[in-house]
Amino acid sequence: MARTFTVEADGGSRGNPGPAGYGAVVCDSATGEVLAEAAEFIGTHTNNVAEYRGLIAGLRAARALDPEARVRVRMDSKLVVEQMSGRWKIKHPDMRPLAAEARSILPPGQVTYEWIPREKNKHADRLANEAMDAGKRGRQWEPGRSTAALATAAAPAASAAVSVPVAETAVDDAPEPSGESETAVGWGDADMGTPTTFVLLRHGETPLTPEKRFSGSGGTDPELSEKGLWQARRAADLLAERGTVQAVVSSPLKRTRQTAEIVAQRLGLDVRVEEGVRETDFGAWEGLTFGEVKERFPEELTAWLASPKVAPPGGESFAATARRVALARDKMIARYAGRTVLVVTHVTPVKTLLRLALGAPPESLFRMELSAAAFSAVAYFADGNASVRLFNDTSHLR
Repeated sequence: MARTFTVEADGGSRGNPGPAGYGAVVCDSATGEVLAEAAEFIGTHTNNVAEYRGLIAGLRAARALDPEARVRVRMDSKLVVEQMSGRWKIKHPDMRPLAAEARSILPPGQVTYEWIPREKNKHADRLANEAMDAGKRGRQWEPGRSTAALATAAAPAASAAVSVPVAETAVDDAPEPSGESETAVGWGDADMGTPTTFVLLRHGETPLTPEKRFSGSGGTDPELSEKGLWQARRAADLLAERGTVQAVVSSPLKRTRQTAEIVAQRLGLDVRVEEGVRETDFGAWEGLTFGEVKERFPEELTAWLASPKVAPPGGESFAATARRVALARDKMIARYAGRTVLVVTHVTPVKTLLRLALGAPPESLFRMELSAAAFSAVAYFADGNASVRLFNDTSHLR
């Protein structure tokens, strides 16, 4: 008669995404004897990824004990249980390969899934916490140092250690509604998975930058100055040190292409050009200072300052810029879902992306200062919300 194992698994992320770890325990279903434990600190990931990694570790440990055994998986992650049971669709790209890996470990007919409340998953939860604690100290979890089994046995009614600040059910991976509109969840009520993050880098300085001249996409296409080249190299050094950028996108103009290529070469990545994040076309004002425009085009300047729908003579309005930047944003979010992308662009596109993320009015463009080679960042989540993470950071240039 085939043996029966119970696998309990858990995962946590202190930040979501943040420092993450998982824990898994395999028990003899008949006797309750603990047969194997597994835990690991896995770096920066979401709670959902950590939960899946715990499942995978538990199934592998069960297979190592007896590949013919029947396995009952018990987890407090509704997301993982429902997806692995086939009742919920797996939409998030980070989850699909993990689910496929879990399914490949044992034949589907040998494994069943059961959701349990968190208070009944203390052993695996404590293992996940031990793994995250070890990671905080720059170490990995060691079985000989674990007290999870003893702590669970000694305090069966105690509440589990807190490791997950938000619930694990992801709106992106929830079951499809049947004719009903989805109910919006409150902040902190759901794990939206790994966001798509745009690291926004304004290009380095050009000869026109210190003179504060209009420099858009309508004819003036200056190259970087020596200072601008130095700024681009400093930005590249910072990004190489952090190691988080997975793709590089650039406006088609020379100054952004130069900046992007310096960074991409340092990171070992290619540059993809995106027309939608080019600078506004300032038409007849290209190459002029604000004072010169005020002197030569006083009425046009007043109208331009009063309405985002007004364009400089022969140029492009901020409203038109916002429309194409938003289209480019949506295209990049779809292309780089769940990844961190460096977008090398200009003043107006950066400010526009920040404005749209914040839901701020168009006039906010005139209330933001953006330096040459400054970093900003926006994270985009699966439910359509966005979070501004950084603005006008020039610390790498000091």
